Amino acid sequence: MSRKEARFCELTTPFENEKVNTWSVYPRPQMKRDSYIALDSGWELSLKNGEQITTLGEINMPFVPESRLSGISMTLGSGDAWEYICRFALPESFNIGRVLLHFGAVDQIACVSVNGIDFGEHIGGYLPFEYDITDALVDGENTLTVEVIDALATDIPYGKQCKKRGGMWYTPISGIWQSVWLESVPSEYISELRITPALDSVAVEVIGGVPEKRIEIETKDGVIAQDFVGDKCDITIPSPELWTPETPYLYEFTLYCGEDKIRSYFALRTVEVSGKNILLNGKSYYFHGLLDQGYFSDGIYLPASPEGYLWDIKTMKSLGFNMLRKHIKIEPELFYYYCDKYGMIVFQDMVNSGKYNFLVDTALPTVALRRGITHRATKRRREIFEKHCADTLKHLYNHPCVCYYTIFNEGWGQYDADRIYGELKSLDATRVFDATSGWFCERRSDVQSEHIYFKKVDFKMGERPAVLSEFGGYACRVDGHVYNPDKAYGYKSIASTEEFSVALKRLYIDEIVPMIKRGLCASVLTQVSDIEDEINGLVTYDRQVIKTDEKAMLEIRAAIDTAFESANK
Repeated sequence: MSRKEARFCELTTPFENEKVNTWSVYPRPQMKRDSYIALDSGWELSLKNGEQITTLGEINMPFVPESRLSGISMTLGSGDAWEYICRFALPESFNIGRVLLHFGAVDQIACVSVNGIDFGEHIGGYLPFEYDITDALVDGENTLTVEVIDALATDIPYGKQCKKRGGMWYTPISGIWQSVWLESVPSEYISELRITPALDSVAVEVIGGVPEKRIEIETKDGVIAQDFVGDKCDITIPSPELWTPETPYLYEFTLYCGEDKIRSYFALRTVEVSGKNILLNGKSYYFHGLLDQGYFSDGIYLPASPEGYLWDIKTMKSLGFNMLRKHIKIEPELFYYYCDKYGMIVFQDMVNSGKYNFLVDTALPTVALRRGITHRATKRRREIFEKHCADTLKHLYNHPCVCYYTIFNEGWGQYDADRIYGELKSLDATRVFDATSGWFCERRSDVQSEHIYFKKVDFKMGERPAVLSEFGGYACRVDGHVYNPDKAYGYKSIASTEEFSVALKRLYIDEIVPMIKRGLCASVLTQVSDIEDEINGLVTYDRQVIKTDEKAMLEIRAAIDTAFESANK
């Protein structure tokens, strides 16, 4: 068995000041309990190939083995698997009722056992999963084993990972890449919440627990308390405070259910399509956004600490943006919580599966061919992808920041787009759905979605809201802050950061503002940060340099607001 080294990234971020256990924070803000134990330390990692096992030592969790922060800096070779082992003991006060073991995300296939008792296989690298491990626990020390297989199978959603990284495809990751944690619950406990807001009320649906429940909602005017029996309650909110990026008001509440007690929050916010506009809280709104791929030079798929996500969100807000298009990656819940709390709308992509074809998926549509192309999908890929989409809707349903979903991007793995649009829309009618972002549109979608990089932004608008879901991509190198000095990737080369600000302002004023006057209601600039070979971010990959001038970016925002207000009088 050969040890396969990962490419070592020397670019350090400002979030690496705390060197260990920087992710040991409560990972699920939408359902907080007092009982919580983080399992993000003391893990041993081995590399397995058949019967051969090579012990690699302790891994710094929850960072992937490919990352510098993990202390491992290697990846899986052909036929390899990771074996993670963690030993833990529970305090007597903790083991009351049932004990749940939570995983934030493990890429791609995870097999979990506790004290030699198997809990099955989980497929998919982007969503959380859990097991009730109560009956497997013993007094004293327990042994948790996680075996991970990741051959970067294309019938499982994989995002921007590529075995031969380069250009717009990035270093593949594998293994555990989000927090692992335990919580104790009573024998009858709340397993899920489903929160559906309106402009002056909220519906809270509770799955699990005893029939008798009580909810206490904190408002500026005091606490609203309501007892109810069953699974659902509807509550009118007097003097409602609406959620927007400008005023991101959150209502916190406590839910009592027998011996179970959880803390959560909601926001009063609606999003809908009306004619050629997308309405936020019943009013036309311009979504001024950026492509956000969620890669970091320190931990690759995860920043060194949650501060990395918070920094991105706050920095992009300071530059005038109100939306991030989370590009074919699903983040830890803390990311969405920060967007909820600080006021950043999220356009969330589903994670692509299927093989990518440069000629069909990129070259031909860039030139002219933007309709009539689809791919074939095996039964396994269809089942996994469609379940992953449905589970994503369920996972993110309660986050007010999530206003919009993209199902397929630029034809990557695209199949049966109309059918899948209808099925997903039936699962969540409270969001906007972009069935085919960029090109290869079929008949059904809430929006008209266009990508334009290599020509002037100008397209004919139809009867749906017009969304420029990708554009720009200007490449600007900042020496000393590049991942690969030998290669650079972007769609137009800009020589300096001073010229970068000028070029962006010209792009918006000359091309985007005229489209807004014609009816454009959302735009997504590529992108938040540089990523590996790509140097087309507003900030460098290590988040050490903001390339653009804040004054220029706020002038862009002002011009957008003026044009949009004029177009919607």
